[in-house]
Amino acid sequence: GLFVWRLHSAGMQKVPCQFVHLCRVANNRLITFQYFNFLKRMYVTQYNKDLSQRAKPKPDSIVSPFHELQQLDQEKKVIHKISPISPVHQSWSETSSRSELREIKSAVKTEGLVTPVGAESKEDRQWKEMKLRLDDLPGILARLSKIKLTALVVGTASAGFAMAPVPFELPCFLLASLGTGLASCAANSINQFFEVPFDSNMNRTKNRPLVRGQISPLLAVCFAASCGIPGIALLTLGVNPLTGALGAFNIFLYTCCYTPLKRMSIANTWVGAVVGAIPPVMGWTAATGSLDAGALLLGGILYSWQFPHFNALSWGLREDYSRGGYCMMSVTHPGLCRRVALRHCLALIGLSTAAPVLGITTWTFPVISLPVNLYISYLGFRFYRDADRSSSRKLFFCSLWHLPLLLLVMFTCKKPVLEKEDKGDLLGESHERAVEIRLP
Repeated sequence: GLFVWRLHSAGMQKVPCQFVHLCRVANNRLITFQYFNFLKRMYVTQYNKDLSQRAKPKPDSIVSPFHELQQLDQEKKVIHKISPISPVHQSWSETSSRSELREIKSAVKTEGLVTPVGAESKEDRQWKEMKLRLDDLPGILARLSKIKLTALVVGTASAGFAMAPVPFELPCFLLASLGTGLASCAANSINQFFEVPFDSNMNRTKNRPLVRGQISPLLAVCFAASCGIPGIALLTLGVNPLTGALGAFNIFLYTCCYTPLKRMSIANTWVGAVVGAIPPVMGWTAATGSLDAGALLLGGILYSWQFPHFNALSWGLREDYSRGGYCMMSVTHPGLCRRVALRHCLALIGLSTAAPVLGITTWTFPVISLPVNLYISYLGFRFYRDADRSSSRKLFFCSLWHLPLLLLVMFTCKKPVLEKEDKGDLLGESHERAVEIRLP
C-alpha cells in the first residue's frame, strides 16, 4: 500500500512537468508544419514558373509627343474599306433597304475624307514662318486700316463739304478727302496695334493681320506714321489749320481715349460717337474755314446715328465682347443699350427738323426724311421691346442704308448758293441807295 501511494504521489507531482513538455512538443510540431508548407510552396514554384514572383520590367523610355502625333496621323491615313453586307432575309421592305444603302454610301464618303482631314490638321499644327509677299501687302494694309470704315469716314466728310453754303472747289475737296482718309487709316492702324491681345480672343477680330502675324508691329506703326503725318500736313497746309487741328484731335481721341476706355467704362460708346461725328464737321470747315451751326448740325446727325448702328451691332456680339474683355453697354447694361438706341432714333427726327430752321435746307427736307426716320425709329422700338438678335440685326442693316439716304435727301434739299448771293447783293444795293439818299 505504501508503494502504491508513493507511485501515485510521484505521478501527481510529474503532471505539471508533463503538461509543459506536451506544450513544447506541440509547438515544435506546429513550427515543423509551417516549415513543411513553406518547403512545399518552394517546390511547387520551382517547377511551375508561372506561379513564381517576377521582377517588374523596367518602363520604356518616354516617347516624344511629336512621335505620338505622327503615329496618330499614320493611323488616320489607314482606310478600312467596308464591303456591303448582303441581306440575310429577303422579306425586308424597300424602304429599309434604301436607308441601308444611304448609310453605306455616307460611310464610304466619310472614310474617303479621313486622309485629307488628317493631313490638314497635321499641317495646321506645324509651326510655319509667315513670309510677307509684296503681292499680299496692299490687301494686308487695307485690312489694317479698316478700309470700309475709312470709306465711310471719307464719305461723311465729303457730305459735310458738299453741304457747306459756299461754291464747290474741286482741289480743296480732293485735298480734304485725301487728308481725312489718311488720318483715318492712321487711327485705325494704331487702334489695331494696341488691341492685339484682346482681338485674339474674339471671333470677329481674330483674323486681323497683326493677330495672325502677317505683318510685324513695327511695320504697322511705320504705316500709321506714314499715313498720319502726311494726312495732317495736307489738312493743315493744303486746306486750313482748323481742319488740320480737328484731324489731329480726332486721331488722339480715337487712339488715346476711345481705345483704352473700351476696357474700362461704357462711356467709350459716347466717346466713339464724338469720333464719328467729327469728319462731317471737318468737311464743313474745309469748305468754309469756320465752325458754323450747320457744321454742328451735321455732327449731331452723325452722333445720333451711331448709337442705333453700334448698339444693334454690339447686341449680336455680346459673347465676343465679354470674351475679349471689352466693357460695352450690351454686355454690362443691356437695358440702357436698348433705351439709348431708341432715344437717338427719335433724335434724328428732331435734328432733321432743325435743318431748315438753321437755314441749311428747305422745309421739304423734314417732310421727305420723315418716313425714313420713322422707319428706323420703329425698328429701334422693336429692338427695345423684343431685345433679340433678329430685331437688332434688322436695326443694324437699316442703319447701313439710312445714313446715305438721309445725307442724299439733305443734299437735294440744300438751299442754293446763288439765292444767298443774290440776297447779299440786294442787301448791298439797298444799303448803297440808303447812303446815297442820306448824302446831300
